[in-house]
Amino acid sequence: MRSPISSAAVAVAVVLTSGLLGAVAIAQTPAGKAVESRQAGFKQIGAAFKTVNDQLRGANLDWSRLTPAAERLGAHAQQLPTWFPKGSGAEAGGKTAARPEIWTDAAGFADAASRLAGEPGVRRAAGAPKDVGAGGRAARPTGPACAACHDQYRLKD
Repeated sequence: MRSPISSAAVAVAVVLTSGLLGAVAIAQTPAGKAVESRQAGFKQIGAAFKTVNDQLRGANLDWSRLTPAAERLGAHAQQLPTWFPKGSGAEAGGKTAARPEIWTDAAGFADAASRLAGEPGVRRAAGAPKDVGAGGRAARPTGPACAACHDQYRLKD
């Protein structure tokens, strides 16, 4: 009597399992860990940036939320260049949106990252004298600083 499982189903299961095991193996390499770490860092940057924007656009601004989010954004931006060690690009086999130019134009990438880290707008927004208008004007250049780096050094989705 034949098994109800077809050989095609077995082949699909083998391919999926080997792909999953390969992804796990890549994640355990130094390059894979670097990719995971920087993706976590970017999620934290995104969350902080969202909080800053939401607070500055909302009707009920909460300075106790805005200030720490702005400080986190600035701190992560300063760390950003360290999140891209050599060998942690697509050539390592992991899933990353990092363009090769991050490594081939390391000075340009560091400069773009430092523009975000050096962007005083978010820190001024956090330190604005409880003035939503001043905070919003101060934070406005931060988005373009992020976009400039994405345009040059991040693959499009």
